[in-house]
Amino acid sequence: MDATDGQREPRRRGRRPAAEVRAEVLAATSALLHEEGLRAVTFDRVASRARASKTTIYKWWPSPGALAAESYFDESRAALEFPDTGDVAADIRTQLRAFVRLLTDQGAGPVIAELIGAAQSDPDLATAVSQHYTAPRRRLAREYFGKALDRGQLRPDVDHDLLVDQLWGACYNRLLVPDAPLDEAFADALVTNVLRGAASEGYRGAASSW
Repeated sequence: MDATDGQREPRRRGRRPAAEVRAEVLAATSALLHEEGLRAVTFDRVASRARASKTTIYKWWPSPGALAAESYFDESRAALEFPDTGDVAADIRTQLRAFVRLLTDQGAGPVIAELIGAAQSDPDLATAVSQHYTAPRRRLAREYFGKALDRGQLRPDVDHDLLVDQLWGACYNRLLVPDAPLDEAFADALVTNVLRGAASEGYRGAASSW
């Protein structure tokens, strides 16, 4: 521990496992993000709340913004998992609804909007958002669309990255440019409209869920 930050653990407890410290740092960061926004995430405040050494935090994250981005992804990971029932329309609708609820009902919208905005002028934050959030999310979506293609539910000429942009990109647009509601009805309409063009003829003919 770094004696200069006043966060030294009592000797009787000994050194905490690195995984425990990391989890507490991420939890403390998440709490600050939701309570006060990105400006509240400083290494001093996170170290104090997590009872961790600033030296350790500096070693793991290059900037407070990078720490904030990883904290958001760690918090949202479970809510953004892809279901796989074998029906592309039902699965994407379920996932997109969960994403919309995360942004609206669960309070993550202002956090991710602030992270995206700040990333435009913070290279460390931009890298962290890509590494810990957007790139992993895009990879999961591409993997799922690959399975749907193998099942014959998508046209073979469909660009899976463009599907990601059309579906989730539209949700980000409504989050950042709030001229129209971001809700589950919008998510359902997105899935229907996008899959009308992307789904295979066989799947469109057999599907009953949309």
